[in-house]
Amino acid sequence: MDFEKKNINPEVEPSGTGCVECLENGTWWVHLRRCAECGHVGCCDSSPNQHASKHYHLTGHPIITSYEPGENWFYNYDTKDSFEGPQLADPQSHPLSQPVPGPEGKVPSDWQSKIK
Repeated sequence: MDFEKKNINPEVEPSGTGCVECLENGTWWVHLRRCAECGHVGCCDSSPNQHASKHYHLTGHPIITSYEPGENWFYNYDTKDSFEGPQLADPQSHPLSQPVPGPEGKVPSDWQSKIK
């Protein structure tokens, strides 16, 4: 747990309401994940672009948490363990009004055939 504590910053706010890279590129995501160290919001591994995992490989930040409403879990990419963690700075999830998958207007009608 000491390893996990040093990779979690409870005071850092999330980078936004959606996947940073998908919003920049005009693409879409299935679910969102938040880096517990720097707050980067990226898309999950079921999403076409897997930006949360790419963020881990680029930065070495191993701990993510769900950025979905009602979900409260953490995951360590290094150990492949899920665990309960501390309360992070608000907001705890993307807005409830944001569709899943998202963002609105970018999700193809056949999105289910495109997920991993």
